[in-house]
Amino acid sequence: MATAIQGQIRVGTLDELIAKGCSVVTGGGHTIAVFAHDDDVYALDNRCPHMGFPLDRGTVKDGLLTCHWHHARFDLSSGGTFDPFADDVRSFPVTVVDGEVWVNPSPPESDPVERWSDRLHDGMEHNIRLVIAKSALGLNSAGADYKTPLRIGSDFGMTYSDEGWGQAMSILTCAANILPHLAEEDRPRAIYQGLRHVATECEGRPPRFVVDPLPTGETRPEVFKKWFRNFIEVRNDEGAERALRTAIEVGLSQSDIADMIFAAATDRIYIDAGHIVDFANKAFEHLDHIGWEHSAQVLTSLALGMATARRSEELNAWRNPIDISSMVWEARRELAELFEQGESKLGEWDDEQELADIILQDDPGATLDAIKSAVRYGASPEQLGSTVAYAAFLRMARFHTSNEFADWDTVHNTLTAANALHQALKRAPSVELARAVLDTAMSVYLDRFLNVPAQRMPTPNGDQVDAEAFGPQLLSQMNVQQQVEQSAQVVSDYLTGAENPEGVLATLGHAMLREDSGFHMFQIVDAGFKQYEERKGTDAGRHVLVALSRFLAAHYPTTRSVDQTFQIAERLNRGDELFRDDGE
Repeated sequence: MATAIQGQIRVGTLDELIAKGCSVVTGGGHTIAVFAHDDDVYALDNRCPHMGFPLDRGTVKDGLLTCHWHHARFDLSSGGTFDPFADDVRSFPVTVVDGEVWVNPSPPESDPVERWSDRLHDGMEHNIRLVIAKSALGLNSAGADYKTPLRIGSDFGMTYSDEGWGQAMSILTCAANILPHLAEEDRPRAIYQGLRHVATECEGRPPRFVVDPLPTGETRPEVFKKWFRNFIEVRNDEGAERALRTAIEVGLSQSDIADMIFAAATDRIYIDAGHIVDFANKAFEHLDHIGWEHSAQVLTSLALGMATARRSEELNAWRNPIDISSMVWEARRELAELFEQGESKLGEWDDEQELADIILQDDPGATLDAIKSAVRYGASPEQLGSTVAYAAFLRMARFHTSNEFADWDTVHNTLTAANALHQALKRAPSVELARAVLDTAMSVYLDRFLNVPAQRMPTPNGDQVDAEAFGPQLLSQMNVQQQVEQSAQVVSDYLTGAENPEGVLATLGHAMLREDSGFHMFQIVDAGFKQYEERKGTDAGRHVLVALSRFLAAHYPTTRSVDQTFQIAERLNRGDELFRDDGE
């Protein structure tokens, strides 16, 4: 027998290997399949990178190794795959000395962050869920910051969708927003969900090209703001995009850019049922995560949607039987003067519950008057946005299940629009953006019939709630369809009966992430978490999470196919052998 070679594993004699065709050895934390083929020797990781099947059970022909489980094919000499759904399998250096075959189990490795980043891009290009899930987990295991996959997803979504900002980019942003509230093991799950939505939305779409800035010396914010608003008003998306691109290029501040976008988004009444403000707010939140240096690519993607959106004054519901749009226009004209009157009283107004109750009533004129009165007595734009958002959550909390199922989405749309407005007002408070408070309050009014009859708020039972039992109890309720009131009761009891109700957001987040959740689910969870954090420890906070839990319970369970893919990726990441029965 030849002298041992330091750091290498002896496979056996070359003659033995040729006779067998393949031998399996272990070392360096790897199980390695060593093949003799066409007068040469090759060594590959024995674990198929697709789903872990042993490659020594595969077939070698013409220099190709074929896995017998899903028929992934690999170049025997390099481990490179011919099938994007799999992955390149790791190869190991082989040495033949005096008729003995040796394998080096610990060759230099490539940077895992770089490798998984490349693999994530491949997975998104081909829209392969398992590859996206494995990449999200691989980056997490390699110690990459969540911003790494987020930036990859952002660049992909902004490049390969000619329609600009859409639902998938909002989902990805919501996923990033809720990360701090999730259990650690659910964080890559959230990123995976966001990324797979982006890949799906972009599949088959032509790319989007960001316009060049104007060759101008203009730098005045007020000029760019006027240009942008005028282009949106006349539905000229190309002019609006170039004005915005130039404003960013010449170095206008983030606050100036936000001001011009939100002003244009609210020049008309409740544009696209609030989605325009929602998308704009999400785009800014997205930049909070990935950095302002990406603003030209991200923010210009808003122009097309803003210019082509439906305006609510064009809709019958805003005109008949009451001409709500005219009432809103009149109130809008008074806002600037009212804010001037209330400026000396800022900080004194504290009547959120009273104003929310008025907004929920059946009198649009009284609602508009109450908002104007609040402004006159010192309510800030942010406080008004917060109050309308709370009223919208109360509308959801009182939504009766005797309504048609599709009407959950009606109250949902108003709720998420109200939350987006509140967040935007925190970022860029202005009289112009505050006009949308009037619009959104009227949308809450228009949803009033969905509280007839009104569902009663759960009454706390007064019992002490075991924190460890809460999560399993709520998740168990959501394993059964239409456990709406039961789920709301569990949440309400926990928030009132637990001494320190930590983990409630993590549980609700997990409930959403284990399902085949789409745009509306991510929106309402993100909104619910934000509004709860504003009211944590109060009855108002409990009302917010009652509303959130009712909406989730109404729509769950789903088939959970998306999370099944993630669970497979998790098992592969741990090194589990998926091809074995539990009893093997």
